[in-house]
Amino acid sequence: MAQSLELLLIQFLMPDNDARRQAEDQIKRLAKDPQVVPALIHHLRTAKTPNVRQLAAVLLRKKITGHWSKLSPQIKQLVKQSLIDSITMEHSPPVRKASANVVSIVAKYAVPSGEWPDLFPFLFQCSQSPQEDHREVALILFSSLTETIGNAFRPHFADLQALLLKCLQDETSNRVRVAALKAVGSFMEFTHDGDEVVKFRDFIPSILNVSRQCLASGEEDVAIIAFEIFDELIESPAPLLGDSVKSIVQFSLEVCSTQSLEPNTRHQAIQIISWLAKYKSSTLKKHKLVMPILHVLCPLLAESTNENDDDDLAPDRAAAEVIDTMALNIPKQVFPPVFEFASVSYQNANPKFREASVTALGVISEGCLELMKTKLEPILHIVLAALRDPEQMVRGAASFALGQFAEYLQPEIVSHYESVLPCILNALEDASDEVKEKSYYALAAFCENMGEEEILPFLDPLMGRLLAALQNSSRILKETCMSAIGSMASAAEQAFIPYAERVLELMKNFMVLTNDEDLRSRARATELVGMVAMSVGKTRMEPIIPPYIEAAISGFGLEYSELREYTHGFFGNVAEILGDNFAQYLPHVVPLAFSSCNLDDGSAIDIDECDDEIANGFEGVSSDDEAHDEPRVRNISIRTGVLDEKAAATQALGIFAQHTTISYAPYLEETLRILVKHSGYFHGDVRLQAIIALKHALTAAHAIFQSQNEGAAKAKEVLDTVMDIFIKTMVEDDDKEVVAQACTNVADIIRDYGYATLEPYLPKLVHATLLLLQEKSACQEVESDSEIDDEDSAHDEVLMDAVSDLLPAFAKAMGAQFDSIFAQLFDPLMKFAKAFRTPQDRTMVVACLAEVAQNMGFPIAVYVDRVMPLVLKELAASEATNRRNAAFCVGELCKNGGDSALKYYDNILRGLHPLFGESEPDDAVRDNASGAVARMIMVHPESIPLNQVLPVFLRVLPLKEDREESLAVYSCVSALVFSSNPHILPLIPELVNIFAQVAASPIETSEVKALVGRAFCHLISLYGQQMQPILSNLSPAHANALSAFSTMS
Repeated sequence: MAQSLELLLIQFLMPDNDARRQAEDQIKRLAKDPQVVPALIHHLRTAKTPNVRQLAAVLLRKKITGHWSKLSPQIKQLVKQSLIDSITMEHSPPVRKASANVVSIVAKYAVPSGEWPDLFPFLFQCSQSPQEDHREVALILFSSLTETIGNAFRPHFADLQALLLKCLQDETSNRVRVAALKAVGSFMEFTHDGDEVVKFRDFIPSILNVSRQCLASGEEDVAIIAFEIFDELIESPAPLLGDSVKSIVQFSLEVCSTQSLEPNTRHQAIQIISWLAKYKSSTLKKHKLVMPILHVLCPLLAESTNENDDDDLAPDRAAAEVIDTMALNIPKQVFPPVFEFASVSYQNANPKFREASVTALGVISEGCLELMKTKLEPILHIVLAALRDPEQMVRGAASFALGQFAEYLQPEIVSHYESVLPCILNALEDASDEVKEKSYYALAAFCENMGEEEILPFLDPLMGRLLAALQNSSRILKETCMSAIGSMASAAEQAFIPYAERVLELMKNFMVLTNDEDLRSRARATELVGMVAMSVGKTRMEPIIPPYIEAAISGFGLEYSELREYTHGFFGNVAEILGDNFAQYLPHVVPLAFSSCNLDDGSAIDIDECDDEIANGFEGVSSDDEAHDEPRVRNISIRTGVLDEKAAATQALGIFAQHTTISYAPYLEETLRILVKHSGYFHGDVRLQAIIALKHALTAAHAIFQSQNEGAAKAKEVLDTVMDIFIKTMVEDDDKEVVAQACTNVADIIRDYGYATLEPYLPKLVHATLLLLQEKSACQEVESDSEIDDEDSAHDEVLMDAVSDLLPAFAKAMGAQFDSIFAQLFDPLMKFAKAFRTPQDRTMVVACLAEVAQNMGFPIAVYVDRVMPLVLKELAASEATNRRNAAFCVGELCKNGGDSALKYYDNILRGLHPLFGESEPDDAVRDNASGAVARMIMVHPESIPLNQVLPVFLRVLPLKEDREESLAVYSCVSALVFSSNPHILPLIPELVNIFAQVAASPIETSEVKALVGRAFCHLISLYGQQMQPILSNLSPAHANALSAFSTMS
């Protein structure tokens, strides 16, 4: 075989294609015989030309996997020795490298079985050889062996790390230093043990030196290995201490700001900053690196590139993504320098810098929302000026920024509608389609959160522009225009009715489009019809909805994921307005939702199974069925359209169950199967919708099973499944939004089903709640790279609000029995009220304590001394929400705290007094203060100086905003009247006026009105005609309202 194989190898390397093809066929036939292995080994060592020797090694690498177990011990020994000889004696670098690749394959089988004990000693000896070639090839082998027998290195790890560090510092050979860098990269990919990773920290200075040398010599592909190593270090649980982070950041900033380097190299450097911001944000703060980073990244936003606008490697786009990541993770450190950059750059003569100034503000608006809300005036000054800029790129960036503000700076941004909307209105007439498109986006986001009264003055001019644009614009503009109309319909509600018919008529044209390029427009039109339906309501929509539903269903056959996504949303909207009348459509739409939910996940995995030799032209020979090398997964990409479709379909199932309840029975079992599966889905958006939908499915299940014989058992089975998922989610899910929703659902279930239903789950629920309050659940894991102060343990406000809502729900279901559980949760809760915590944290605690006190009752007394100092301090907070919650809390503590609260009465009254004055700008705060005083009077009237308190108390009545305080306040006033309290009688004129306003109020409940009606009748019974002068001063409407109550009574 050896002689014929040599001729075939030579023939394969000929330029004649026919000859090559014949040789390939013959080689494939011979390669099925195990004797091909010694034959290839022979040619690897003896062939005269390097190309033949290299080809022999490549074929050997591909074939030896299938033949190794069939070889005799003598042949195996021959193979091993010949490979080592080739590595040490071969003069051709490509042949040496090809032989090294064969060694890594043979080692995969020979080392674990103990057949090659000499390999590691040989490699260590070779790596310290005086010959540069030997050192280099040993390091190449160390790299490739990590992929096949990495675990075998563990006993030698300390020696190997020392060797790699020495080779990184090799003063005589750049090739050795580069090979060492690659080897370190391979070991970093393989190593996951924290103690082992920590030791690589000492390599960082040498890694940086080698990378800088590679960049200087143009070897960028090697230099970026450093970033791959840093990536592994950053993502590992090992701490990056000392100056290592400073060095990495400095190097990354040097690279990303060097315009002469390749885009990919610069992008890798920017990504390191992004990973640090995401995983090691405390380290960036600790080493004061945020400012230096932003001083480089903000100007990168202004860098001009010749790249395509959609190029993700473009430095301006990559810098924007990193700034966004930093803003989300360390907003307090990011906002000041970015705001300073914007303030300076928005008047720069270079339009790219003016564009960058508003882009930066738009990018940070999600992460820095609270800080930006405090600086809205100067921020809007910059952005609205940019919206009038002569350069299109600046106006486009300003429109984008306004859209971001409208999305994230709610509700404060809406109060500026009088200055913002006219600017957007002008931008809709811009000469540039790009500016128009972004202005539609801004308008859509802005209107989404406006109320009917605010949008009304702008509705007609805006709709005039939008309806004209729908008929006369490009396809892309029509799509964004439809989004804007949808937002306006949502904001305007019933005021949109005059425009609804015209919009719906236009949408019919879009909902029958079938060309591929028009399907996105069809999707937007489908969404818009659903939004218009929600605004105008069931009465107007039900008669005209069938053709739209028919068109939406037909769209499913067009195989366009975004259209299916929006169609599910449309069906959900229609189900919401039609309620049980939607049941007629369930047989048509539920299977479509099931179909989308059961779609393939859409993972697209690229397999990297070609080495350098194959790339040189040897792929044909090795493409037979015997190549068993394990491919390496290089990249995983996800078709996000499928994810969005799954999320929308999952949401739709929940809405169908919620609004059709009993009619949903035929679909419940399959829906629950899908939702249970999706609650553990890999992507958070789908899990979130599954968690929301499970609550609706549970409600439907209880309604359905009520009328069945074994209904109770079936309902319990569904409840068990749902509660197990929610509790598991609270503890194990890593997405804070998903966990927050699970907490909200659990609180709702506790309130809906009561203590008897809750009891079996109580131990696990309390454990999950405690973990969340201690910030120890999976979604709250923080980096372990530095000593983190309490102040640094950032958390998600939405998450903790949802967690803190669980405690009042427990208390309401359990009453005084909640005491023993509250004792476990109290200290972890109070941690959020420490002085360094944010105002949002402190008021969250106070609101939670108020509701617990309200629902748990007298056991709250033992906590009064520990809670009252916090609550009294919060009464004077600068934030209205904090004052409001503190007033509510102090009232509940007085009501249920017994004698423990009595000693604080004087301090409480002093704290409440400013809330009744003109200096208090918030009606809701004043209402809650009134509620607190009412509770204090009801519990201990003898401890209140009523002669001083009542005039101030009555002066702010009736309540203006918080009607939840009505019962407490008017019960107190009525009790004083019925008891003929001497301090209330002189105030009868004020009382009658208050009673009249309450009686005439369209908002107050009948219970409250009946209460004041009885009190008024009591006064009439006492004073009769003496009341006439007081009544004559009332307006006719108020007098009639009171008269009606006195007649009823």
